[in-house]
Amino acid sequence: MADVYTTLWTNDLCKALVSRARTGDRLSVLFGGPHQSMPAFTRAGVKPGDRILPVRVFRKRLWVLGSMEVEQILDYDDTIEERLGTPERERLAHWALLEVSCAGEIVLGRPGAPLGFDRPVPPDLLARITYRSRRGERQIKHVVDGELHSAVSLHGIYRLAPESARELEELVGENALSA
Repeated sequence: MADVYTTLWTNDLCKALVSRARTGDRLSVLFGGPHQSMPAFTRAGVKPGDRILPVRVFRKRLWVLGSMEVEQILDYDDTIEERLGTPERERLAHWALLEVSCAGEIVLGRPGAPLGFDRPVPPDLLARITYRSRRGERQIKHVVDGELHSAVSLHGIYRLAPESARELEELVGENALSA
């Protein structure tokens, strides 16, 4: 069964995407790396068939920005020149804004919901969102009266519990999570 993960994007990145008219584009490339600012998808356990939901924290709310189904994860250094065909190179060029100097992996995927900055998570859902790991389940910390007062528990790439994944995918209009 495929898993669904979130990855936190900065507000600066979101502003840059809006200013470069990426709203409405279907995400098909992500980059991972060794640092907290750009964590590795492989280290988080992401594999082909899984779905990625980029999220943002803005004005004490969580926003779901889009979705992408993972097709393959490639090593950045081995891939750029040697293994990518023209369509993949074009995708990389289109999404180059997501790339930073410390990139160590490229995640190529099938596009899902269009990128949008107008999908706030309702306060009641924010309080229920649950992540799961080998150590157990946890909810987002610092949620007070339906507002998110700190994004610290969202920094990274985290696997959602099935019910939370379903609800967030419904919010972006994707029903790709298998039952």
